[in-house]
Amino acid sequence: MAWSITEVAQTAGVTSRTLRHYDAIGLLPPAYVGINGYRYYEQPQLLRLQQVLLLRELGLSLETIAEVLTGQRDRVEALRGHQEWLHAEQQRLARLAATVARTIEHLQEGTAMSASEMFDGFSQRRTETEEALAARYGDGVREHFAAANERTKGWTQQDYLDAQQEGERLDARVLQLLRSGVAPDAPEALDVIGDHHRAVARHWSPDKVSYTGMGQLYLDDPQYRTRYDAQDPGLAQYYRDAITAYADQRLN
Repeated sequence: MAWSITEVAQTAGVTSRTLRHYDAIGLLPPAYVGINGYRYYEQPQLLRLQQVLLLRELGLSLETIAEVLTGQRDRVEALRGHQEWLHAEQQRLARLAATVARTIEHLQEGTAMSASEMFDGFSQRRTETEEALAARYGDGVREHFAAANERTKGWTQQDYLDAQQEGERLDARVLQLLRSGVAPDAPEALDVIGDHHRAVARHWSPDKVSYTGMGQLYLDDPQYRTRYDAQDPGLAQYYRDAITAYADQRLN
């Protein structure tokens, strides 16, 4: 018995676009493609999809899931690594929650907060990103982060919130490009990534190498990957490809 892509999507609670993406990256090819061009799935493919969705629910990236399902990576090892990341993220979110609680208390009492109190927890993510890039590209990238610290040392809480909202708007624009079928190296996509590069440049000065590294981090880092995969399973990959194309074509 075979099920169409629409039937599988409805039964599994995913979108047809997600299934097409899983096919495109070799994670879940259909049993066959009909003469009408539709993908059809049989029992082995449904079982594999079940495993994919289970591992996604546990927070593993699609790349890691592929390695687990092909036997290239031990499942326990993969889950243990993800568990360590979850514990670290839990601690970071707890610090942010405590910061919000203190902010509410100070606002209610009409008292001032110190800068260190106001931004406790916000800087940890930047530190994690710095360490990840330094491990991949060397300690030279730390100069960029030192410059970022200098540029943002006078920022208020509203400045940080404005930057976050700008990032969310850029994410929405890139997502629209992906869903519209615009190639990541098309001029339209490069124009949007140009706005992304200018937004990043308000924090630090990314050159061709470091900006390309940032795009790769979107794909490799569990937190970035989870954030983008939640919007579309192909968004992290698209972001990486578009940033790479922009760096190659428009940065010296």
